[in-house]
Amino acid sequence: MAKNLVIVESPAKAKTIKKFLGSNYEVIASNGHVRDLPKSQMGIDFDNDYEPKYITIRGKGDLLSELRKEVKKADKVYLATDPDREGEAISYHLSIALKLDKKKYKRITFNEITKNAVKDSIKHARDIDMDLVDAQQARRVLDRVVGYSISPLLWEKIKRGLSAGRVQSAALKLVCDRENEINAFVPQEYWSLNAHVITGKNLKPVEFHFTDEKMTKEELDKVMAAADGKKMLVESIKNSEKTKKSPLPFTTSTLQQDAGTKLNFSTSKTMRIAQQLYEGVEVKGRGSIGLITYLRTDSTRISDEADSAARSYIEDKFGANYVGRSKTAKSDKKIQDAHEAIRPTDVSLTPVLLKDQLSREQFRLYQLIYNRFLASRMSDAVYETNTVTLKADTKKGDYKFKASSTKVKFEGFLAVYKPEDEEKENSKLSNIKEKDVLTVESLEEKQHFTQPPAHYTESLLVRTMEELGIGRPSTYAPTISTLLNRRYIVKESKNLYMTELGEAVNEIMNIAFPEIVDTSFTANIESLLDDIEAGNINWKVVVRNFYPDLKESVDNAQKELEHIKIEDEVSDTECELCGRMMVIKYGSHGKFLACPGFPECKNTKPYFEKTGVKCPKCNADIVIKKTRKGRRYYGCVNNPECDYMSWSKPQTENISS
Repeated sequence: MAKNLVIVESPAKAKTIKKFLGSNYEVIASNGHVRDLPKSQMGIDFDNDYEPKYITIRGKGDLLSELRKEVKKADKVYLATDPDREGEAISYHLSIALKLDKKKYKRITFNEITKNAVKDSIKHARDIDMDLVDAQQARRVLDRVVGYSISPLLWEKIKRGLSAGRVQSAALKLVCDRENEINAFVPQEYWSLNAHVITGKNLKPVEFHFTDEKMTKEELDKVMAAADGKKMLVESIKNSEKTKKSPLPFTTSTLQQDAGTKLNFSTSKTMRIAQQLYEGVEVKGRGSIGLITYLRTDSTRISDEADSAARSYIEDKFGANYVGRSKTAKSDKKIQDAHEAIRPTDVSLTPVLLKDQLSREQFRLYQLIYNRFLASRMSDAVYETNTVTLKADTKKGDYKFKASSTKVKFEGFLAVYKPEDEEKENSKLSNIKEKDVLTVESLEEKQHFTQPPAHYTESLLVRTMEELGIGRPSTYAPTISTLLNRRYIVKESKNLYMTELGEAVNEIMNIAFPEIVDTSFTANIESLLDDIEAGNINWKVVVRNFYPDLKESVDNAQKELEHIKIEDEVSDTECELCGRMMVIKYGSHGKFLACPGFPECKNTKPYFEKTGVKCPKCNADIVIKKTRKGRRYYGCVNNPECDYMSWSKPQTENISS
């Protein structure tokens, strides 16, 4: 019988596929890419129309030798790498590195690693899609010229080991802009008023809210003076129904967001565990099987077969009225619909059935994916809402207070999936009737202050990047991981904070390369990559139009940045060893003070930026400090003798509060 060779990326994937194909097939993993641009140089031939100079990745020589031996034995070779641009590029480079005869090999793809999907892919084997390869190649070349052109500039102006990137730098600017917005925020005072009203015997008072939710203190005092009576009239009761739509199934972005919010998973952790579920998990009685479909997708489409199976399952388990109507997301030109949404490969493999066979993290993520998919095929939830309006019994004005209650009338998809913003059921108003006169137990005034925008979390940053078109499903997690690993940002209690190093890098990028960090420009590049994938534009046209402007910016930056305050900034601190004024330098943990007389004088000391505000405890200067992880806080310069600290930027007029 003919011998067939299937080449995949990972050993786990190879193990799962081997089980489906039997003894007539040999399945081997390439362990990812086998060829790439060299690390030691740019690797782009600018004199030869930007031709990439690929080399065999160090350490892959023995593996390629083994693969070549297997290729010689085989009558047919199937390249079965992931069904996306990156997977297509890996297959292309394998075909070059292994010198495959065009008549001997084919490309196969499948959205899920199941027996039917894998066998069906062999029936529909095809040639390598060079448009996909070119789209990946364009991204790789663009990212290389950006990184290798700008990074040396950062080494020269700040310190060695830093990096810049097309998507990375735009994402860094988002975090930095948000932190600047938070630091510049000045809280505004406002007041609200609640009435605690007795609605029946032996019942706790119900809280009604004054209809003007934000008042000045003067406005509040006026209302308090007018509505200080002990009775209120039930002016109206409004009963209505509202519907909460069932969610769409997960895309890469929404999975990362939900896993971050509900499971406290980082984006990289979510993708790592999802990869395990996709490639194959040992299931008792069935061997290794892929539990979810491909995890890098921005489509919410579901195959007819999977949709039908889910609806049948829902009808059997919950009843026909729980089966939802078909719906799709609004079309978006940024969405690539090559894949389905992320869903379980077999709806009969419930999370409960697999709980003992999965790790805790695998189980929690699989349960999230499974329930979201099931919910997407189910009916909308229906609520009964009850809004009661009270009118204060006064001649000084028409003052009204409102309270609302909700009750689930039909749970629909809520039977399996509770959104984060799910309303709590409340039936506290059920015994109130129109024209009732109710007793006010007390009026409660509350002081509030407006809040600054929230810090980015990984989930929020992913959502923002998706909305702005920065990056694609495969790039969200690696981009955030790079920013964290470079210590440009740090993560504390889910929130992302800028480090001094990140601020310095972002400052230079904004000064010298405003187009690179511009979100619209970055999103436009992503659209051009999509056009390459669709076969509408040659990939080298994109690079030809991009690189000359980049080179000009780099050349200008080399000249002009020297005249912008990038040189060592002179501080107001005198070196106690030699009398020179110390300068501010960057180290691995941020700024520090150093004597400019180095190497004759090697004196260094910590650098603290003054806020211009005095400590309320000891009247010394309050300075900006950083935690070990790099998060900014405000503390007394006399620490540890004085223990004053604050996370919020101190204000001269209200610091004592």
